Amino acid sequence: MCVWILQGTCTHAKEDVYLEPSVFITQSFENEPEQKVLWLTKDLKASTKEILGHPYKGMRIRYWQHGERTAWILEEIGKVKPITTGFVIEDESMLQMQVLIYRESHGWEVRYPFFTDQFKGLQLNEQKRLKQKVDGISGATLSVNALTRLSRLALHLHQEATR
Repeated sequence: MCVWILQGTCTHAKEDVYLEPSVFITQSFENEPEQKVLWLTKDLKASTKEILGHPYKGMRIRYWQHGERTAWILEEIGKVKPITTGFVIEDESMLQMQVLIYRESHGWEVRYPFFTDQFKGLQLNEQKRLKQKVDGISGATLSVNALTRLSRLALHLHQEATR
């Protein structure tokens, strides 16, 4: 795919796979997790839309669970392409957020620990907002916003799945 930028030059937006989703799941658990499905009920669709700002595509979301720990692989559009991100949550708190596959031509800095580490320990408040502020990255605003929305969604889905 060719992405046209200023002065009529062409740059290719490629897919950068930083970690295969299956490897992320294996690394997230000490024991073999059970793969499960969370069906998007009418209420869950409404809360998901509230968090993302648009309806979630699909009728269900796959996740993995062992004990109180869940892992989620979710996608959200940064500017024009989806960012595939893995989340590990336990006891209502984010243990890990990792960008697995990045497809945009800009904003890839969101994959580095200086950004992702600030998600460790995050929780949701009663309004489904993060209790702590996430610092952005200049030039990567859309990617930062996408990952912040996905973090809120993962925490919310964990609450629903572990009720």
